[in-house]
Amino acid sequence: MIELAVAGERDARDQSLLTLRGHQQWVRCVAFSPDGKRIVSGGDDKTLIVWDASRGEALMTLHGSNSAVTAVDFSPDGKRIVSGNWDGELKVQDADNGKELLALAGHAETITSVAFSPGGELIASGSADDTLKIWYANDGDERLTIEQGSEYDVIAIAFSPDGKRIVAGDGENQVTVWDVYGGETLMTLLGHSEAVTCLAFSPDGKRVVSGSWDDTLIVWDVLRGEKLFTLGGHSADITCVAFSPNGRWIVSGSEDDTLRLWDAQLGKELKVLRGHTDDVTCVAFSPDSQRIVSGSRLTLKVWQVQ
Repeated sequence: MIELAVAGERDARDQSLLTLRGHQQWVRCVAFSPDGKRIVSGGDDKTLIVWDASRGEALMTLHGSNSAVTAVDFSPDGKRIVSGNWDGELKVQDADNGKELLALAGHAETITSVAFSPGGELIASGSADDTLKIWYANDGDERLTIEQGSEYDVIAIAFSPDGKRIVAGDGENQVTVWDVYGGETLMTLLGHSEAVTCLAFSPDGKRVVSGSWDDTLIVWDVLRGEKLFTLGGHSADITCVAFSPNGRWIVSGSEDDTLRLWDAQLGKELKVLRGHTDDVTCVAFSPDSQRIVSGSRLTLKVWQVQ
């Protein structure tokens, strides 16, 4: 079901363009398709829903997960969806008909994050079993396992735009950049005082933004391994973050029920987006950088970037 953001029909503080309703429990993960025409979301109700991004209508609901769906991503060609769940299971499905194409077995605990490589040939997954795994996307074979090196979860991951590096955030308050092909540690970035819950590469591959339970975001120079600036403004744990594809903006979501839009170059807060009535759990930019989708309890919201 869709709710249009029409004056007089909703809370006047709600600045969203669309509200998408279909999940029966918390929404945990979300992604835009590469062409910007679809959105996929996963939730505690054990389903994936594929939405029409312009109308907000549910196009397809995928059942079959044995537990909450905790991570999701579209392949770069838009033909496949990879998802992970609470039980540590990963699967790849056809984005048009939902048919299961691959099951990736190897993690022992909850999948916290998944991502296709920019070229689509690899899939990376982070898990509460303290490992980061890289898989071949064509047959699901495991290519590489990176041991996180402590007893703390790998909470968030992201590929660099050239696909040669992968960055991970963990429960030990650190951000680590790894070589995708050899698994070597390239740098470890220290600055957060609590667990790193989310991160994203800039489209030029020169910077990473990370969010944390310490209520801050840090923007890093990952060529020099230096902290550029800290973004403060949220009043509760930060749960999700994304770089706009045009490199101009960063959006973050928090347990303070808001999203915040930031100038990615200056670190200046541009806007607070209000409309969710509970924790914001996930966020993504559209490929044209003009829309944002976010998830919370029962609902997703689509926002227009002004």
